[in-house]
Amino acid sequence: MSFRPTVPAILAVVLLLAGCASGSPQGSSDASSPVTASGEVPAGLDDYYDQHVAWERCGSDLECADVTVPLDYDHPGGEHATIAVKRLLSARDGERVGSLLVNPGGPGSPGTTLVDSATTMFSADLRDAYDIVGFDPRGTGESSRVECVSDAELDRIRATQYDTDSPQGVADYAADAKKIAQGCAKHTGALLTEVDTTSAARDMDVLRHVLGEKQLNYLGYSYGTYLGATYADLFPKHVGRFVLDGAMDPALSAHETTLGQAEAFEQALHAYVEDCLGGQACPLSGSVDDGVRKVRTLLQVTEDTPLPTSDGRELTAPLAFSGMLLPLYDNRQWVVLTQALTQAMRESDGSMLLYLADLMAGRASDGTYPDGSTEANWAINCADFGSTGDPDVWTEQAKELEQASPTFGRMLAYGDVLCAEWPDQPAADRAPIHAPGANPIMVVGTTGDPATPYPWAQSLAEQLDSGFLVTYEGEGHTAYGRSNACVTGAVDSFLIDGTHPQEGLTC
Repeated sequence: MSFRPTVPAILAVVLLLAGCASGSPQGSSDASSPVTASGEVPAGLDDYYDQHVAWERCGSDLECADVTVPLDYDHPGGEHATIAVKRLLSARDGERVGSLLVNPGGPGSPGTTLVDSATTMFSADLRDAYDIVGFDPRGTGESSRVECVSDAELDRIRATQYDTDSPQGVADYAADAKKIAQGCAKHTGALLTEVDTTSAARDMDVLRHVLGEKQLNYLGYSYGTYLGATYADLFPKHVGRFVLDGAMDPALSAHETTLGQAEAFEQALHAYVEDCLGGQACPLSGSVDDGVRKVRTLLQVTEDTPLPTSDGRELTAPLAFSGMLLPLYDNRQWVVLTQALTQAMRESDGSMLLYLADLMAGRASDGTYPDGSTEANWAINCADFGSTGDPDVWTEQAKELEQASPTFGRMLAYGDVLCAEWPDQPAADRAPIHAPGANPIMVVGTTGDPATPYPWAQSLAEQLDSGFLVTYEGEGHTAYGRSNACVTGAVDSFLIDGTHPQEGLTC
């Protein structure tokens, strides 16, 4: 997933962090054994690239480690950060292809948890061919991470509906944004301005080297496609076999990105409603447009009168919005949205939608946010691009968003407010990524993707000098691991054997 950071609609991927057990049972890597150096080492970074990594068993066929990287690559002799890494070992022993680095997206989602889901996400052939290696990018999970506000304060912010149609509502919004930014600066310190994607991509090259790989093999989803493309642009000679699934378009402005998502989520909602009306036990009725209007009415109801829940909290409009979005990511979960809407519409009970919203934000049942994905999402987006425009511009953009998505547009507006309060505004500009000199890079796009619209995959494949596109005709976010045998076969053949699919492959 990838979103601009908006304060009321906290959007983070659902991946619960699993910690690594201590100890080093038989079969784990010897902490004192040197790693074989591979590839060139950038000047001044020898100590990081040639470090000894202590791998420890942390589950069946799993190993965990911490890798040290510079906090600021421009000043590698200064402070350092820690990157948490987990790998699922191949069963092939010496016959494996190598290590496959994976990233689930976000930004802000910890990648170690993707390894925990390896048996459902990655084919048996891929798991045999590679050690599947996940890492928590700087600022996230068990790595050196971003901290901003208390759990109780995050609960309050997530539930707050700001009346952005009024000057006072915008002022209240800005006040909370300032509170978040100041809290992040206070509790995170120097790391806060060093969680940008370029720094995370440079961390990936350190990981490549300590894993003993001359070239990096990589599978990135959603925001992970932007991270992977950034790596390819920085280190084209180190690109091995790359698959970028659910692509971001790095050339789009912040507003263009949000506008594309607004349109895509509106389309996904229509697709869901059509499917719901064609089945049984659907709480909607009439035409597809009638059903969509009923969903909008529910959001309006929760804005005027929040629904009670079994949790004791109330389901407000921002929480209802987040709860609706989550199952739209995967059409296999549309039945869950039907159950949640039925409960809310027929029983005036917001419990299921609240549960889904909490999953979206990484909130555990005890009220904590163990993976920190929400705060990391804010920080990485703001560190990458900062804020553009001004309140007048944002007001006009909000109108565009509402026109593009009458259901969700208002909730996606004013994303620049938070980054306007951020310390050390970055100078980065949105621009195409070409990665000249890199090996062929597979880009996978899903025609009905609500979070990374299909045209973005087409655009990234065209931008990359060595990019080529594989299309999945279907609904939901990303394709590999949740679509069909055609996609699985194309990705596996490319990653395992380096075999290119037929040009213009559509699955």
